[in-house]
Amino acid sequence: MKTIAILCGGGPAPGINTVVATVAKIFMKDNYRVLAIHEGYKGLFSENPDIEELTFEKADMMFVLGGSMIRMSRHKPKDEEFSDRLFKQYGIELLVTIGGDDTASTANRLTKFLKQHNLQVSNIHVPKTIDNDLPLQEGVPTFGFMTAKEMGVNIAKIIKSEASTTQNWYVMMSMGREAGHLAYEIGKSIQSAMIIIPEMFEGIDMTLDKIVKLMISSVVKRRIHGRKFGVIVVSEGIFHCLRDADIEASGICFTYDAHGHPELGEVGKAHILNKLLCKKARELGIQMTGRPIEVGYSLRCVDPCAEDLSYCTTLGVGVKKLYEAGITGCMVSVDINRKIVPIYLSDVEDENGKIRPRLVNMHREEVKNTFTDMLFYLTEDDREKAKTYLENPEEYEWANIMK
Repeated sequence: MKTIAILCGGGPAPGINTVVATVAKIFMKDNYRVLAIHEGYKGLFSENPDIEELTFEKADMMFVLGGSMIRMSRHKPKDEEFSDRLFKQYGIELLVTIGGDDTASTANRLTKFLKQHNLQVSNIHVPKTIDNDLPLQEGVPTFGFMTAKEMGVNIAKIIKSEASTTQNWYVMMSMGREAGHLAYEIGKSIQSAMIIIPEMFEGIDMTLDKIVKLMISSVVKRRIHGRKFGVIVVSEGIFHCLRDADIEASGICFTYDAHGHPELGEVGKAHILNKLLCKKARELGIQMTGRPIEVGYSLRCVDPCAEDLSYCTTLGVGVKKLYEAGITGCMVSVDINRKIVPIYLSDVEDENGKIRPRLVNMHREEVKNTFTDMLFYLTEDDREKAKTYLENPEEYEWANIMK
């Protein structure tokens, strides 16, 4: 019997079940057996894998739900772990991998393994991540991002109303390991006082001191305009770009991993920045209350929005179209007209075979305008008024911080 297999890697994102169900149903209609490989690549190369044969009934019931019917894993197999055992045992003709950059990077290595061992197995990757950081065409999102953005904005709107009501400041931390797409879109959508993402420091040495100064700059600028509250949206990716020494100097107590690096995952990143903001404000004699908000895991398993339901269905259909065209070693994607197109993994890999992340394009006019015109920060024109709050306001002007 003709057989395909599906696995999911990394963390969950809205729309996984939609992709899985779509792929399963359209292949089962053509009398394929569809296998779900639980626990990602760990399951694929395990001697005792947990494999489930999907049914049309289960797929038909699950496609609108959040979470993942196929259990996931972040396991990154080494090259020596690769094996053809499962492919041969079940006669798998197509492996569909669903995941972000790490899963895609492993899919890229796996494509090369299959070719080197003359295995006639197609490998098609479906780009999934709420971070929106896989290198698709400009303006084309990864699935899950639109739902995460919608839910994140809904939360942020509530927080902004809370800030206004209580006259407090909120530091909202958004997921985004390397790229700031989600933080940028949430911040822009609620017209937050400040957005801080890694990409804005292109060519600039990023430090916690500069990040805190940007927040203070926003607080004072809003005070000049009679507003004693605000929301600052930050991408967690800034912590992955800071030097360990800078993080250690923050005064926050960390545990450390086996390599001696601070274990950021065990500390609320919004809590860190909020503590630093409030401490600096007290030193400057600025009366304010700050509150930390983490917006991350709560976005990953919600039911997909209408746009992601439609988009994920298109991607699922696209898997079969590319497979029938004999295309392998690619991500299934669409162009701006929703035409199904392949993006070959070998075309978007770096020198180490890892898939390059897509960052926020700070040179795009819409992004430049947002940072230039929408955000609140001090400029030279504010210097005299800012002296009401700051002894040396020039230290907190955007142009002097961002250099």
